[in-house]
Amino acid sequence: METSELLKKVRQIEIKTRGLSRNIFAGQYHSAFKGRGMAFSEVREYNFGDDIRDIDWNVTARYSKPYIKIFEEERELTVMLLVDVSGSRNFGTVNILKKEMMTEIAATLAFSAIQNNDKIGLVFFSDKIEKFIPPKKGKKHILYLIRELIDFHPQNTATDLSQALKYLTNAIKKRCTAFLISDFICGTDYKDALTIANRKHDMVAIQVYDQREEAIPSVGLMKIKDAETGAERWIDTSSKKLRSTYEKWWSQRQFEMNEAFNKSRVDAVSVRSDEDYVKALIALFGKRK
Repeated sequence: METSELLKKVRQIEIKTRGLSRNIFAGQYHSAFKGRGMAFSEVREYNFGDDIRDIDWNVTARYSKPYIKIFEEERELTVMLLVDVSGSRNFGTVNILKKEMMTEIAATLAFSAIQNNDKIGLVFFSDKIEKFIPPKKGKKHILYLIRELIDFHPQNTATDLSQALKYLTNAIKKRCTAFLISDFICGTDYKDALTIANRKHDMVAIQVYDQREEAIPSVGLMKIKDAETGAERWIDTSSKKLRSTYEKWWSQRQFEMNEAFNKSRVDAVSVRSDEDYVKALIALFGKRK
């Protein structure tokens, strides 16, 4: 992409997403994610009604009476965006590619983060870690992230969510809030890695998908191509059996994905690329209050 065209796109996304984060998500982001990072402050004697999970057993043993840990909210969060850049993100049938919606969602979250004085970083992944941008603050850093989101060219086309999650667990030492943005077109063998990552960090999953991925239209013979493997084949979309089988597969796949999120205790939302992602994000934030 030429520099002038890239800068124009960066500016367009900046205007739209900064406005959304300022006017719509300002309070919601803060209440949904602030307070999740807590730092140990001091101990005091246990009072009736205190949460027994906060008891400091070492101090309690030393003084032969119960003491509890006092925590205070960390003023600064670290936010990580884990963005799927595999081949399937370049699919779209209604005005916008999945890649473009992922970019807008990531940019909106980034502007919401810096308005709360949080640091934000980015991991691009396919079936390997394509690029890691360490968390920083500031508008200049955000605009750099947006440029990368628009114009990044991955080396690989396949997907490995486990790889990205393991990298996050190992690379980011301090607890962070991490948004996993993907179409999740893969199996659910990432469940264990997701569970482990969510124990250390505060994981949030955002699925972006296209309407043609949940149902195939009846348009006769159609040549289809797997964007991640390059495999091609012809299918007869006029076949009711084929369309029904595909829709059952999609429903089962969505069920298994949501089961993986539930078992890992990860908040999640699915956004169709022809629908309003603002409503989806507001619903997601609402879950966490």
